[in-house]
Amino acid sequence: MESSKRPVLYKKASKDLLTKIQSGVWAVGDNLPSEAQLCEMLQVSRQTIRHALQHLQEAGYIHRQQGAATRVISTSSPRKFSQSFNSLGEILNYPRNTYRKNHIEEYVECDVQLQKLLDAPIGSAWYHIGAVRLEEESNLRLAWTDIYILQQFAKLTQNKNHGQHMVYAQIEEEYGVSMAKADVEIYASTFSKLHADLLGVEVGSPCLVVVRKYYDKDGQPFEVTLTQHPEHRYTFKMSLRSSNTENN
Repeated sequence: MESSKRPVLYKKASKDLLTKIQSGVWAVGDNLPSEAQLCEMLQVSRQTIRHALQHLQEAGYIHRQQGAATRVISTSSPRKFSQSFNSLGEILNYPRNTYRKNHIEEYVECDVQLQKLLDAPIGSAWYHIGAVRLEEESNLRLAWTDIYILQQFAKLTQNKNHGQHMVYAQIEEEYGVSMAKADVEIYASTFSKLHADLLGVEVGSPCLVVVRKYYDKDGQPFEVTLTQHPEHRYTFKMSLRSSNTENN
């Protein structure tokens, strides 16, 4: 019988629990009673309580972790932010007055070490480009980038303006390969001696690493880049819009 009323019951249970949180019965940082105790308190089933707790967790009021007590983390619903980008250039927008200078060009085979980066089968054939990105006027060395493209695209490096344009865009234009998806990963690391010397920074100094993986319509990667930026030479910016403003 409770099953047919569960949607109403779990919402009522969730509201009752939230009232207790907001009235101070359970303050921020406090642990909620066990599920069994909450069932007895509200006179509902274990499944209804679990639905109610899940609802409160999704709303940002509590934190739940298997094997640990449920903890109150907020007495009001946190502001939620959404972001959107219209193009890859908006995600990683290098200034127009920069260019790449190639230092390494070589055919490579995907091995165990490269497989995680390339997301490609071991033994697949790739072309590796190692380049420094510079500012045109000052020749300031902005970053080191390792670019891996499928070997059939290797002739792109012979193009006159190869260093002025994003490689994925050149592949799209010259070979008709459409980018269906791009994954971007950003993390912190430190410079090795090789890359530190090329960029004129201290060995072991911090760098911002940006990995971009470009996939075709069949879900296969055709380009992967790993770029290392010295501190204070590159800024990643994004704008976030509060979804709360839509309701005000």
